[in-house]
Amino acid sequence: MLSNKNDLMENYVKSLIREIPDFPKPGVNFKDITPLLRDKKAFQYIVDTLSHYFIEKKIDIVVPIEARGYIIGSAIAYKLSAGVVPVRKQGKLPAEKIAAAYQLEYGEEILEIHTDLIKPGENVLIVDDLIATGGSAEATKKLVENLGGKVVGFAFIIELSFLNGREKIKDYDYFALIKYDK
Repeated sequence: MLSNKNDLMENYVKSLIREIPDFPKPGVNFKDITPLLRDKKAFQYIVDTLSHYFIEKKIDIVVPIEARGYIIGSAIAYKLSAGVVPVRKQGKLPAEKIAAAYQLEYGEEILEIHTDLIKPGENVLIVDDLIATGGSAEATKKLVENLGGKVVGFAFIIELSFLNGREKIKDYDYFALIKYDK
């Protein structure tokens, strides 16, 4: 019975994801989660489900990836009684930081993290709304590990499995709620 309820909720959540063709450039089919976030039942389901998957991992810090990762990552951190250390795009953090570059499916980006907010040995969960090519997840993993943090998992609302992003983080615990195969 519980499985059927979860299947129904996952289908409902997926129905709230709006697809925007040719955004931010031609050929990209953007998955817009803002209608999903607006729906309180869907939002609670996402936060509860992703948090529950990692509840036994004793997470110290949740590292959400800019920008939509902040919304879901902060709520997950609250549920896990963990702190939040954001990863931001280049030039947005004011204190000492390290950086990692990566390729997007539609360009290149650089992410940064403050050097003093992850302590060696802390258990870290990396969170984003979506994994596509896996570049931002892999870059964030490198940043956390360069600071001595222990990446214990990755949580995503959406996985675009046809882009094989999971391959870049295949050696880590991983959970994506909704998968698109094409």
